[in-house]
Amino acid sequence: MSNQTSATEKNLDAIVVGAGFSGLYMLKRLRDELGLDARVYETGSGVGGAWYWNRYPGARCDSESFYYCYSFDEALWQEWEWSSKYPEQEEIRSYLDHVADRFDLKKDIQFNTRVVSAHFDEVNNLWHVEMENGEKVSAPFFISAAGVLSSANVPDFKGLDSFKGDWYHTGNWPHEKVDFTGKRVGLIGTGSSGMQSTPVIAAEADHLTVFQRTANFSTPARNAPYTPERRKEIKATYMETWDKAHASHGGFPYEPTQATTTEYSDEQIQKALDGVWAEGGFKFLWGSFSDLMVSKDANKYAADYIRDKIRGTVNDPKTAELLCPTDHPYGAKRPPIDTDYFETFNLENVSLVDVKKSPIVEVTPNGIRTEDGEYELDIIVFATGFDAMTGTLLNIDIQGRGGETLEHKWEAGPKTYLGLQVAGFPNMFTITGPGSPSVLSNMPVSIEQHVEWISDCIESMRDKGQKVIEADPAAEEAWVAHVNEVAEMTLFWEANSWYLGANIPGKPRIFMPYAAGLPAYRQKCNEVAENNYEGFRLSA
Repeated sequence: MSNQTSATEKNLDAIVVGAGFSGLYMLKRLRDELGLDARVYETGSGVGGAWYWNRYPGARCDSESFYYCYSFDEALWQEWEWSSKYPEQEEIRSYLDHVADRFDLKKDIQFNTRVVSAHFDEVNNLWHVEMENGEKVSAPFFISAAGVLSSANVPDFKGLDSFKGDWYHTGNWPHEKVDFTGKRVGLIGTGSSGMQSTPVIAAEADHLTVFQRTANFSTPARNAPYTPERRKEIKATYMETWDKAHASHGGFPYEPTQATTTEYSDEQIQKALDGVWAEGGFKFLWGSFSDLMVSKDANKYAADYIRDKIRGTVNDPKTAELLCPTDHPYGAKRPPIDTDYFETFNLENVSLVDVKKSPIVEVTPNGIRTEDGEYELDIIVFATGFDAMTGTLLNIDIQGRGGETLEHKWEAGPKTYLGLQVAGFPNMFTITGPGSPSVLSNMPVSIEQHVEWISDCIESMRDKGQKVIEADPAAEEAWVAHVNEVAEMTLFWEANSWYLGANIPGKPRIFMPYAAGLPAYRQKCNEVAENNYEGFRLSA
């Protein structure tokens, strides 16, 4: 591909932002299968994406290791040995490091480089991209593999700058170990990272105070090391594992669930829930009954079941009730899985503060003050999540046709066609962007589907002599309406979750992921491609 750039710009065929699961596979496809001159730009000093930054205590995947990985290469799948059912952060990062070395990807990844702007040049059909260090590159294709959970959300608490101790965010954790020994620690947030951190910090700290705004449903992980026999079983099921994962609603290799709670007696429902509770993990949501996320009555069975388990685990009845979620259906917020989270509140050095009843007023030099009083602390941990789905992209100055900024385009909420492209931003692709299954799925499965679709699209364009692809505004509007229509048929709207951007003050409330499931979404993407990329405008 011949492009026109200034003498100070490096000229490429494709620019990829981010070296996590998405960026590594995107680079491999573009470079090794399409023969393009592609380069990945990564803020961190190594590969891993979210798993490079999320080094907080207890950081662990909540999809089982043997399917929280790539499926595109069976030899890779067979050779890698996972240590346990749910791998820790360092093991996942090591896996991605292995992938990068195995396919010689690092030579085309530039680390310690933050992308700050990307502007589309309509005359030459090029994206001009600038880095924080002043370096400039250009390419026809600009692909975001920056991730959907990588823009840390630190609440704007009054007085944080005055705090004499140390504070950390779980999504941007130091590379060196943080020592909690003998410390008074305050942890704010009870989402996935908060639940994973709590038992580990409590085991070290002199005292841990958990500041909870919203109680959260969680199911036990049932983590355990893999035995040689289990590894052998797994390695014998490559085709079966991925066939099931691709056929399932959420990208998990469980048998697709057809049964609804209406077909069973209360006793049978209880027995079925006992079974998936014993197995642990996401099977409680995705492997039990098909109507849990569409029927309030069905959901109540699961929610009541989990609340009863919390009450049976936490010794103090008052604390147990505070830990029981009552303001949203099970699964309407991202449901974590945990190891000994609720048991931790039975320890003498752990206390729970309800900041819905007594909000945090400010951070003081010596700790945190709520409306009811001050808590003296040496360390504060923010487990307050991310500006999900859109935050990372909006941190880059992205300008499309006519200089329109992505921030302006999305000021009323993100709009995409299929979660893959934004009208007015030609040749820009967003891997697992808003409007795709993304965070409602096992992410590697969604990532692979997007990467393969994008690379097939670019290859098709090249074969046909087409240089520009852009989402049609009418198709984009129709897709956004469809995404919301599907969400309205579920219970996801019943919670103020980060799925809707509710964790970020001032962020428009719009349901961002696609809730109809991976098979329906994949079918739609395939149909679009087969119909000459229907809903996109292609030109030479």
